[in-house]
Formats: sequence, structure tokens, C-alpha cells
Amino acid sequence: MRSITSLAALAALLTFGVHPFAAEPLETALASYHTLPREYRLDGVVEAVNRTTVSAQTQGQVQEIFYDVDDFVEKDALLARLKDTEHRARVNQAEADLKSATARLQQAKDEHERVAGLYRKKNVSDSAMDKATADLASAQAALDAATARLEQAREQLAYTEIRAPYSGIVTHRHVELGEIASPGTPIMSGISLDELRVTVDVPQSIIPAIRRSHSDAEQKPLARVYLSGGEMIETSKITVFPYADLGSNTFKVRIDLPTQPGDRLRALFPGMFVKTSFIVGEKSELTVPRKAVVHRSEVTGVYVVGTDGGVHFRQVRLGRALPDAYVVLAGLTADERVALDPIAAGVLLKEQVQTRIDAAGENGHD
Repeated sequence: MRSITSLAALAALLTFGVHPFAAEPLETALASYHTLPREYRLDGVVEAVNRTTVSAQTQGQVQEIFYDVDDFVEKDALLARLKDTEHRARVNQAEADLKSATARLQQAKDEHERVAGLYRKKNVSDSAMDKATADLASAQAALDAATARLEQAREQLAYTEIRAPYSGIVTHRHVELGEIASPGTPIMSGISLDELRVTVDVPQSIIPAIRRSHSDAEQKPLARVYLSGGEMIETSKITVFPYADLGSNTFKVRIDLPTQPGDRLRALFPGMFVKTSFIVGEKSELTVPRKAVVHRSEVTGVYVVGTDGGVHFRQVRLGRALPDAYVVLAGLTADERVALDPIAAGVLLKEQVQTRIDAAGENGHD
């Protein structure tokens, strides 16, 4: 008789969703349908926006090399220096020519003023005045030419110091000490990790949807790049190349990553493969909160709470991961309630099972 009374009380408690051994109600949420962006996933390759090979702009022997492969270089840092003896001699020569031209110009000015004074007094002929004017113009032209030669010589001298165009990492060193570098000779190659982007080969069947989304975007996310650890970057800055590859009939799409990524993109390096997706529409999908999902070895499931308060472990098949939820492909239906605290739900399930076992034992004993 006592066991029958206990079972009746247990049934009454479970009917109202309260377990007799639970310290507090179990927090739950409903599995429900939501309108989500429809994604098309592809592999992409990370590349550096700034990737440069610095070359020599003048001729000279490589005298000093200050950096090597894998070294970090600040912007405007001196990478290498060419022997500048000949270039300095040309600068000195140009400076001397400039001084000579300046002196000749001053002499021509003085002569022009003297002849002009005599010409006003009708003491010299027109031809003498014309010659003085021509000499002054010639001296001025000579000064301008000497100034230009000096600027050119100084620029050639500056080219003997090869500097970094931006901060980055050296990837290749193309010369050795003592080699003769000519204009166009590669000196060093490097990349910058401050600005990265992802290039993706997209099938032509998806390009129209991407173009439509891009035209109607209004700064909404068009592409996603998935990082390690489940993190994701959304961006609307994409570029669709206006031509297809003849061999694969795919269009190249470039996804620009944030210029100030912080810690999230420190694990990305040029040449890496990453998962990407493009928003090509919308669809309704069944979702459950992330914290309701349990991963046990190779089994993925949720604790379903019935209307009678009973807890059941249900294996599910998940789709893509969202920031705070998972898409459920199989195993659940809409409006089923799942526990948000799997640990507490597991404890409650064990207590329910033990209670049923004890109740069945007492009933059999009676």
C-alpha cells in the first residue's frame, strides 16, 4: 500500500514538471525554426595585401645587408646598402658645376646691367645689347641644368640605400655581399601581416546570387571566414573578378579582412587554407542553443524535457554552427523543450531512473 502511495505522489510531481529530488527547476528552451542566411561554403587561401620585391634602382656593389629571411622589418628601415663611392663623386662634381654656373650667371648679370646702362645712353649698338641679353639667358639655362644634374646625382646616391616600403617580414633574400646590382635587380622580398585578405574560386552558378546580395547588401555581411576554435569573421567587403578562369570556369572572389583584427587573426598567415562561406539567400532552419548540446565521445545529443517533467537523452545530427546556436538536421522537432544545463539534466535523469528502479522493486516486493 505504501509503494502505491509513493508512485502516485511521484506521478503527480512529474506531471507538473517538478522532480521530487530537484533543488530548483530545470532551465529549458524550445527547439524552434528561425530564418537564417543560406550559406555556400568553399575553401579559400589567405594572402597578404602588401607583398613586394624590393629591387635596386641604381648600379653598385652590394656592400652591406642588414636583414635576412624571417626577420621583422620596420617601415623605412635600411635593408641593404650599395657601394656609393662613384655616386658621391658625381654629387661632388654636380655641386662644383652648380657653383661654376652660379658664378657665370652672376657675371652675366653684371655684364648685362653694364651694357644696358651704356645702351640707354646710346653708347653701345643694338647687337651688343642683344649679345648681353643672350649671354644672360644662356647663363641662367646653364644654372638650371647644373641644378637638375645635382638633384639627379643626389637621387642616385639615395638609391644606394635600399629601404623597406612598409613594416613586414622578409621572405626571400636575392643577393649576397659583393654582388653587382643593376637597376631592376631583386634585393629582398617581404610581406606585411597588417592587412590580409582571402581569395576563393567560386563556381559560376553561385556568382549571380553573390552579385545580387552585393548590390542589395547595405553593409550587411556577405561573406564569412571561419577561424580555428569556432570563431567567425563577417564582412561585406568583397570583390568579384569580372572574368572566369578558362580551365575551371570559376570566378575569383576576394574577401578583405579587417585592417585592425586584434587577437582573432594572429593565427592567420599568408598561404593558409581557411573555410569561407557566402550569403546567397535565406531559409528556415531548426535550431537549439549551443549550451544545450552535449558531445560524448562520438555521440552528440541533447536532454529533452517532456511535458510530464521527464528527462530523456536524445541523439541529434547537427548542421552548421551559429554564434549562439546549432542547426539541427535530425533528431528533434519544433517546440520540443531541451535542457540548457546538461550537467543538471544528467543528474536529474539518473535520479529519475533510480526512482523508477526503486519504485519497481518495492512494487514487486509488495
